[in-house]
Amino acid sequence: MIVATLLAALLHASWNAIAHWIPDKTTSVAIISLGGLICVTPLVFLADPPAAAAWPYLIASVVVHLAYNALLMTSYRLGDLSQTYPLARGTSPLVVTVLAATLIGETPSARQLCGVLLISAGLASLVFWGYRENPSRPATIAAAVGTGLMIAAYTTIDGVGVRRAESTLGYIGWLMLLEQVTIVAFATVVRGRGMWVRSRPIWHIGLLGGAMAVLAYGLVLWAQTRGALADVAALRETSIIIGALIGTIWFKESFGAARVLATCAVFAGIAVML
Repeated sequence: MIVATLLAALLHASWNAIAHWIPDKTTSVAIISLGGLICVTPLVFLADPPAAAAWPYLIASVVVHLAYNALLMTSYRLGDLSQTYPLARGTSPLVVTVLAATLIGETPSARQLCGVLLISAGLASLVFWGYRENPSRPATIAAAVGTGLMIAAYTTIDGVGVRRAESTLGYIGWLMLLEQVTIVAFATVVRGRGMWVRSRPIWHIGLLGGAMAVLAYGLVLWAQTRGALADVAALRETSIIIGALIGTIWFKESFGAARVLATCAVFAGIAVML
């Protein structure tokens, strides 16, 4: 479970870097969604369909995922990757812990709660230190925090839904299919079919990002059938460290002493949870 979740974190940070790199965010999310659609379509035909009890969760998750994508692209349009990505991802672990305890009775142990708090503190400090030196518009913070709340919502919904699906691959396939079809259709209506012609030079990168996104979330859903939702959510957010490194190396964003200390807090949290 731990290895799968950490691999998901690596893949997640990578596809988010691709999404941030593509200038037109509508085109970005469209190409990435198309790549995801290509990857998940075979699952719909090859895997057993989700059980009836899982469908309310699946439909609710699709709606929340659409809101998540809209807020994510808005935050990337307004701010830097190394600031918006940590704030969005760092918001969710504590919220998931509370939701899991409240809704499905997954009360964390003292060790688990300590690990979640350490990881959340480290992740939050990654972004707030940057904002202290370079304050951003309130809209940027609002979009990033909203993204984090949507992450917490769909993580909790899918954590319950995938357990009731009786088919992990079927749940993944239908969730991604419905989500990606909706996004691709919406982007085509908004930008027109010419969007696909104009984006041809970067298709291969966007499609790779889509494949990464599907595999990343597929690994998370599988991990949620093997471990507590709070543990998976906290471990998954180590992608912020990778995202911060990508922002430093690829986008030339600063990574100072404060972020090194934040990184240590995250790894300490992981060690406590292991």
